[in-house]
Order: sequence, then C-alpha cells, then structure tokens
Amino acid sequence: MGRKKFLNQTDMKVAVIGDEDTVTGFVLAGCGQRDGQGNTNFITVDSKTKRRDVEDKFHEMVGRKDIGVILINQTIAEDIRHVLTDHTSKGIVVPTVLEIPSKEK
Repeated sequence: MGRKKFLNQTDMKVAVIGDEDTVTGFVLAGCGQRDGQGNTNFITVDSKTKRRDVEDKFHEMVGRKDIGVILINQTIAEDIRHVLTDHTSKGIVVPTVLEIPSKEK
C-alpha cells in the first residue's frame, strides 16, 4: 500500500468562478484543470446559470483538498453571499476565497 501523499503549497491549485472573460483568461494562463472524470476547477457563470449550480460548485471546490485559492467575481459573490458568509464564519483559511472585480461594476 502506498503512503497517502500530503499536499503542500506547491500542490495547491487556483479555482475560478466567474464570467466567460474571467474564466477564459485564467484558463489560458494555466489555472484550468480537468481530471479523468471531467471535474474541473472552474465554472463559467452566465445569465442562464442557476444560482444553485454555482453554490454546488463552490461547495465542491471547498471540499477538495487540492484547491488553495478560490477566485470569484464580485457580481457572482453577491448572488451567493450567504454561502460565502457561512464559509468565512467557520474560520476556514484554506481554501482562501478572494473576490475579484467584475467588469459590470
């Protein structure tokens, strides 16, 4: 049996929740990742994306051990503010959630 690998800071990934332009930029910069099951560390949110889908993806990202930072657009963060507040009130440091400016604001 192999030893369980401990993830250190160099193994952590950046996750992105944002509009098409934001996600495309980060994926082109090398932040995008898709595993063998089709799971990604990003989600593109548009007017057709349901709020519940964004919340579910956020919870999935928070639960992953290989994600160290979650970047989220301000406008999307406002839509799921209650979920972000719950996350920060628990005092969880990793993954760190950073809101980035949206082009709409």
